[in-house]
Amino acid sequence: MRYTSENLLIRPSLFDDPNLSLSIAPEQAGWEYVSFQARRLGPGQSWSFDTGENELAIVPFSGRLSVESSRGVWPQVGGRANVFVGAAHALYLPRRTTFTATARDACEFAVTWTPTDEDHAPWFIEPKDVPISVRGGDHVCRQINDLLPPGSPVHRLILVEVYTPGGNWSSYPPHKHDVHLEEADKLVEADLEEVYFFKFDRPEGYAFQWVYTDPASPLHRAGNPIDAIVRPENNCAVLVPEGYHPVSSPPGYTTYYLNVLAGSAQSLANQDDPRYTWVKHTYKTMDDRLPLYT
Repeated sequence: MRYTSENLLIRPSLFDDPNLSLSIAPEQAGWEYVSFQARRLGPGQSWSFDTGENELAIVPFSGRLSVESSRGVWPQVGGRANVFVGAAHALYLPRRTTFTATARDACEFAVTWTPTDEDHAPWFIEPKDVPISVRGGDHVCRQINDLLPPGSPVHRLILVEVYTPGGNWSSYPPHKHDVHLEEADKLVEADLEEVYFFKFDRPEGYAFQWVYTDPASPLHRAGNPIDAIVRPENNCAVLVPEGYHPVSSPPGYTTYYLNVLAGSAQSLANQDDPRYTWVKHTYKTMDDRLPLYT
């Protein structure tokens, strides 16, 4: 599959299902693992699903859901007014689970799943359990919320919320995770598929993201290099099948994105673009706008 600025940027669309606003399937993305949907429900509305041979996670952006399933009941998943006022709840459900999510009030949420041949217990993550950190320095400061980090009791899924204040960069220096590389029994890089789902603190907000492959990457060597700059707006998603993928947040706007990753390991092992990694060693200050909340 040849990736371009046009097919790496996924915009909200109209579907036969009126509660579905954005959908990414593996056959559409040209990859193997990650499926992703952004959904909305009005008060009292319900949505039912069967995880099949997949592990699955639900992440509310705003509002509250109650979830009844064949593996348990969770009366309140969510509760924040929007992504900029608090960390998310998340609900992990294992394969072969049927469930119904019902909105207790107007609710926007993400649901994502990936194939698995492992059985894990359901896991309900509350905001108080989410590690929050500020990483980088100078104009590379960003806030990281680790919803489903490496080391979680799951098979493949990784979930991270990232906040980048106006004028700052994130996913920088550019890094990649598109080959599975082990050296001396240590995982140096995992081969991961990744979705970025964006929101902004003002409705007209936007960001820039550059996705580009290393000359040694599998796609590049196969004659299908990626070199694409995309401009996601509110509720858009960006596909990162391979390559480096830095993000720039324009002045005046705080950029939020939910990262969903899955692949060869439940790990964020990555490697920087060697041309830019030196920047890490120059930071002198931290951004006093972060964290947005504790």
